Amino acid sequence: MQARSMRSLWFVLLVLLGTVGVARFGIADGRADPVTLTQIEFSLDRPIDAAVAPVVLASTRGLFRGEGLNVTTTAASDTSDAIARVAVGTSQLGLADINALIRFRDEPGAPPVKAVFVLFDKAAYAFIARKSRGINALADIEGKTVGVTDGDLSIRLWPALARRNKLPLKTVKLAQVGPAVREPMLSAGQLDAISGLSYLSGVDLRNRGIPADDLTVLRFSDYGCAAYGKVLIVNPEFAAEQPKAIKAFVRAVIAGLRLTVKAPEQAVDDVLAQMDNGSRAVELERLHAVLSDNILTSEVKHSGIGAIDPVRFETSLDQIAEDFKFRHRPTAADIFDDSFLPPAGDRKITQAE
Repeated sequence: MQARSMRSLWFVLLVLLGTVGVARFGIADGRADPVTLTQIEFSLDRPIDAAVAPVVLASTRGLFRGEGLNVTTTAASDTSDAIARVAVGTSQLGLADINALIRFRDEPGAPPVKAVFVLFDKAAYAFIARKSRGINALADIEGKTVGVTDGDLSIRLWPALARRNKLPLKTVKLAQVGPAVREPMLSAGQLDAISGLSYLSGVDLRNRGIPADDLTVLRFSDYGCAAYGKVLIVNPEFAAEQPKAIKAFVRAVIAGLRLTVKAPEQAVDDVLAQMDNGSRAVELERLHAVLSDNILTSEVKHSGIGAIDPVRFETSLDQIAEDFKFRHRPTAADIFDDSFLPPAGDRKITQAE
């Protein structure tokens, strides 16, 4: 699938400088003295849920404030929006998909936004399918219809995944559907599978009438996808002017992750306090899925959270290139700055925290 441009970089940036509204959560690191604390606007890449519990706890438990930061969190409309907000400085830091960042940086004149911390060691890209439609493994997707929404991140890595697993692309029908009807169409049997994120569609579909034992989540990472997932990104000017603040932010998020791993049920309570009509059972399931599938991977348990392996990064670029023609192929240093990370020993996190 030939990649499309990111809908005109400068159009997005100009719109963001205008009057676009964003959701603002009540998790500003409150009662802070604006004279003594560094002010940071932080942008999530989607509405708040348990997947970002470490960031939520960094605010609600006073971890940001303890690091000398006053952080206000907002939600962008999607990951491209979060990247654009950081690029123009509307937000100093953000949470975004690193593969979308890589494509953004290849645009002509794109500001040198970089990632500084990897939260999701494995991207959550997945096909979510129904076993009753004969899908139990990736090979079963042949001859099936997969619902795909505009801007879906997972499907961009499908060509590489298909090649790696020797699946002919032409044997899988990709049906463009709207975001609001993707899950309902799968529930109604109008689709065999959908492309999405494992911790979103894979969890939410259980509330749409599909029995849990009829759902299968085909995680791309289980079939050879090397992509990293959500990362903290920083505005380049802010990075140059406030390196200590960025290091402090990263430390606070790591501390928030430790608290999340130690007591996930209490972490979900903090998240629910920032949501409208969130389900405790659903968010707890979502958090457990994210921790086990995306954050606390074997690589993280061995080497610590937050860093990028250059060899794996090159493999991920090869896979991105199956769907995207680079103008200038980046190096790991072009996309990721590890100078803001704590020492490896301070980034070790296990399920037994």
